[in-house]
Amino acid sequence: QVQLVESGGGLVQAGGSLRLSCSASRLTFRSYAMGWFRQTPGKDREFVTAIDWSASSTVYADSVKGRFTISRDNARNTVYLQMTSLKPEDTAVYYCAAALVSQWPTIRRETVYNYWGQGTQVTVST
Repeated sequence: QVQLVESGGGLVQAGGSLRLSCSASRLTFRSYAMGWFRQTPGKDREFVTAIDWSASSTVYADSVKGRFTISRDNARNTVYLQMTSLKPEDTAVYYCAAALVSQWPTIRRETVYNYWGQGTQVTVST
């Protein structure tokens, strides 16, 4: 089965940086746009960012624009989320997800994603 595995989460001080990775197995990586979502207990899952198959297009939530950068290495079947200038409100479980590239026009929507990782915890302290 398709498997997405996130790594790189942890505890970081406000203003610091962290890089998350998501490795995909048994997935035709080029056929999928990749996205990151995040979720806090008691709240709905929130779109963070996404990148298309060729890395020619990216989209970011307003809350992270200018601070987070998404990238992908198709040769390694891996997508990254570089987070800088972290704030306490960035604290959440971060999920990697994959959606068919044909869904790009609506890539901010949770419902268009086919596969999800297990999540990795990011905690930003004051």
